[in-house]
Amino acid sequence: MNKEKELIKLIASVMPRTRAQLNKLYESDSEIIRYKNNNFLFTIDEFSQEDMLAERDPNILGWNLAVGGISDILATGGKPLFYAHSLVINRKWTKDYIKLFCQGVAAVLKKSKIFFIGGDFGKSEVWRYTVVVIGKPITKPILRTKAAIGDLIYLSGKVGTGNLEAVLTLHSDKKELEKIGKSVRNRFRLRIKEAVLINRYATSCIDTSDGVFHALNTLAEMSNKGYATKNLPYIRSGLLVTKLLAIPKTILFLGECGEYELLFTIKKEDENKFLFRARKQNLRFFKIGQITKPGIKTLSEDHRRIDLNGFNIRARSYQEINVYLKKLVNFLKRL
Repeated sequence: MNKEKELIKLIASVMPRTRAQLNKLYESDSEIIRYKNNNFLFTIDEFSQEDMLAERDPNILGWNLAVGGISDILATGGKPLFYAHSLVINRKWTKDYIKLFCQGVAAVLKKSKIFFIGGDFGKSEVWRYTVVVIGKPITKPILRTKAAIGDLIYLSGKVGTGNLEAVLTLHSDKKELEKIGKSVRNRFRLRIKEAVLINRYATSCIDTSDGVFHALNTLAEMSNKGYATKNLPYIRSGLLVTKLLAIPKTILFLGECGEYELLFTIKKEDENKFLFRARKQNLRFFKIGQITKPGIKTLSEDHRRIDLNGFNIRARSYQEINVYLKKLVNFLKRL
């Protein structure tokens, strides 16, 4: 168990818990609360510069943070209903920047038909954004713990948007990336429609807020299973940037800056029905592997099979992000 999980367990162990909370610790992306014969979903998330999201376009930044805020509700098979935030702006932000930022948030809420119910406001030397969302399960809540051996692993979008943002931010001084950095607009996808269909078929689900690898690892460990993955759908701009920097593309999978897609499992016998309904609704999903017996964690890529059992490099274990990235790149180059 890593130190972060140890601390979370320590905090949870001393807090009073209600019988109305139906989920156990880590069991679902949102907290599941029973109130007056109805189930409700609750989530709270904080974002900051540490998440390495590009700040050059305030409208996209606001959009991405709102999408990230509601993704836990979607991953639990829910529909978000109410949205609140605590916005601490950077003192250097102008009035126009703040307006565009809030318009980005509002665009997500309007498209999702979510009501904004207020929040808090402050100023600091660095920005922070905390999101609180209340939702309701579409039918039943989806947990992280119900994946079975043989279940197929699907993803609601392509891999690497968040990690590409981080690479472009960290290497903004490199001339070869300057043109790409200015042209790329990494707007996270809002998966409201996808969540409805996923709710109907998923045996387990999690969002990729900490990257696809971390999400997959969590899903497998919470279900006490393993996984075999292949055919990862990397974003094209991510492949271009990793090639220019001469670093392995797998960093887009292993890195912990997520794209807030929905990673989920379905029963093999439900696949045809699931894909038929997806096509009818013009929804696209990517099959990236299968759940296996415990002890197996593999990625098949570029005619090789990578054993990920020994991979334990976590960003939060390092104070300097560049040290973490160097460790990650060295690991990949040794494969």
